[in-house]
Amino acid sequence: MLLRFTKMHGLGNDFMVLDLISQHAHIQPKHAKAWGNRHTGVGFDQLLIVEPPNNPDVDFRYRIFNADGSEVEQCGNGARCFARFVLDKRLTTKKTIRVETKSGIIELSIRNDGQVSVNMGPPRLAPAQIPFQAEAEAPSYAIDLDGRQVELAAVSMGNPHAVLRVDNVDSAPVHELGPRLEHHPRFPQRVNVGFLQIIDRHQARLRVWERGAGETQACGTGACAAAVAAIRQGWLDSPVQIELPGGRLSIEWAGSGRPVIMTGPAVRVYEGQIRL
Repeated sequence: MLLRFTKMHGLGNDFMVLDLISQHAHIQPKHAKAWGNRHTGVGFDQLLIVEPPNNPDVDFRYRIFNADGSEVEQCGNGARCFARFVLDKRLTTKKTIRVETKSGIIELSIRNDGQVSVNMGPPRLAPAQIPFQAEAEAPSYAIDLDGRQVELAAVSMGNPHAVLRVDNVDSAPVHELGPRLEHHPRFPQRVNVGFLQIIDRHQARLRVWERGAGETQACGTGACAAAVAAIRQGWLDSPVQIELPGGRLSIEWAGSGRPVIMTGPAVRVYEGQIRL
């Protein structure tokens, strides 16, 4: 059986997108792992699947698999590509759509300039909702790494994030601390790890070690989590421009209980077919 797919990226965070509305297949973690291999498969950070919704009040269901085969709750850069994909494929004519994800409903809007804005909903800051093991909610937490204390913020944008402030992202220990914090026992569902450098009150730089994927060119939920963590601690003011290795995202957050709005590009790379 041949499946049509589209290769897309958001700031270099790359995706294989499957339409399972006009074609039918049962995708398993083993397929995502095989297709995600950059030497023997399509190669991607995440596999995005477009499905009919379970909820009549939304337009689509959105599922996400990492390249290691694990299914995850949310992907911000993927959400922008999702919106561009369903419009380009004429699965909808709406410029604003509501999408059901594993972690809840998000709203995607395609602007006239081609950029896509995503209403990610309010961040989740209570430790149990992240999930993160802590006695009480706080702007930051100290974590022990074999006797070394690391200070970080913990935020969920539908998926768990740890955010560390660094002096310079170019020299940040992303590949040392990233995997160690990803698997730290205080994050029972593992965690994405962001390394944040503040430039001024409205600009910052960010590198992200993504759970199940390693360092990526960009992470939309990571940029949202980093902006929330920095605004909470008084380092940044909304709106925020977050510069990632793959490009720039604009993040707006008005404070506790308010939704995070992320705006950035979504690009189609090529169309293909793959055998299931």
